[in-house]
Amino acid sequence: MKIAKRVFLFVSVNILIIATISIAMSLLGVQSYLDAKGISYPSLMIFCVLWGFGGAFISLALSRIMAKWMMGVQIIDPNTHEPELRNLIYKVHSFAKKAGIEKMPEVGYYEADDLNAFATGPTKNRSLVAVSTGLLKNTSKDELDGVLAHEVAHIANGDMVTMTLVQGVVNAFVMFFARVVAFFASQFVAEEKRHIVQFGVVIALEIILGILGMIVVSFFSRMREYRADGGGAALSSRDNMISALERLKVNHQIPQTDDQPAIASLKISGKVGGLLKLFATHPDLDDRIERLKETKINRYTNVEFHRG
Repeated sequence: MKIAKRVFLFVSVNILIIATISIAMSLLGVQSYLDAKGISYPSLMIFCVLWGFGGAFISLALSRIMAKWMMGVQIIDPNTHEPELRNLIYKVHSFAKKAGIEKMPEVGYYEADDLNAFATGPTKNRSLVAVSTGLLKNTSKDELDGVLAHEVAHIANGDMVTMTLVQGVVNAFVMFFARVVAFFASQFVAEEKRHIVQFGVVIALEIILGILGMIVVSFFSRMREYRADGGGAALSSRDNMISALERLKVNHQIPQTDDQPAIASLKISGKVGGLLKLFATHPDLDDRIERLKETKINRYTNVEFHRG
């Protein structure tokens, strides 16, 4: 049932993206970037920007809805009488007010044994903070405060929009260079074979450049984690943030059962080793703890990182 639901969501979102961008291209009068004279670079640039940024921003716009559906997030009623859930809302909203967020984030939880949480949403004022039931059951008050402050810092920093922009730029560059190189490569074969050669080179280059692009996106993702750690320390306390990361480190020594890799980059922690660290969306927890210990924290809006 879960697999069918994910396939349905994946297909639905991609149909929406294709339809939306196709309509936009039609309204803008974007023509084919190939003509009798060769490549029309303005048309190609518009084509790549629309497809590169369009898909990223549509996914961002749907991020809260997708997260709720994929993770089974239960939104907590602000008027709940359950003490634990009421305290969860109070903490998130307290940190959000301290961070200067005008409209309070939605707060929810999802069923999972791992200790994790995530924040998502298209804007600071349309955001969601969700925590796993494992996090609620197996962390202390201070550890939970550190995690929640970290997630609110992501929202206040505008990390969701930042990462969407980075992904959009990477997408556009990959599409642009793949098609330019493919066009010139096709000029070295007979005319009747040019179309298939061009198609093949585009696919191959988009895969290769896309993988290289993932390294760039992952790098920016790791940087936002360091910044959110500092923000979490400023909103809660350095000790709370370090305690939270130490607790997550212990939890990572236990085999994880998380079956939602598509949303892994949104969470507070992840674990990847070896050369795959280049593609890791989260830095090593030991490194995050050490950096946090060396971070000069004045106030939330002025978090300065330095190494001794």
